[in-house]
Amino acid sequence: MSGADDEDEVLRWIERVATFCVEEWALPPITGRILGLLMICDPPEQSAGRIAETIRASRASLTSNMRFLAAIGLVRKVRVPGDRTTYYRIEDDAWHKVIQRKLDGLGAFGDIADEGAHLVGGSGPRTGRIRAAQQSLTWLRDIAARHPPKP
Repeated sequence: MSGADDEDEVLRWIERVATFCVEEWALPPITGRILGLLMICDPPEQSAGRIAETIRASRASLTSNMRFLAAIGLVRKVRVPGDRTTYYRIEDDAWHKVIQRKLDGLGAFGDIADEGAHLVGGSGPRTGRIRAAQQSLTWLRDIAARHPPKP
């Protein structure tokens, strides 16, 4: 397989990551492309210019998305002594952070559901709908708690 074929396969995989991020988490495609690239690139640290070039994004769009990913703790800036270029890399525990945020959200829904059930009187069809959602989300949270990711 030639280098161009390898690069095309990598770009297709990055696009699959982007599509997943769009469909599952409603992230902009560029955010998913950045995550995909930073998972598969070698070396793991990449400059903004190289990222933009590889995923064919504007520097302005890239900058705002990198800022977002850094703010939520999935990507971090890396400095190399003697080099004025800023590099970026995906955090080693990025996916654990994503899943933990989802689990925290599921737990927070329990409080909202309790408040809703109390608001509608604690019984009847409205409470049943609220409790069904709460039980499903609690079930998922509990499964994840029993089977934490391995480092």
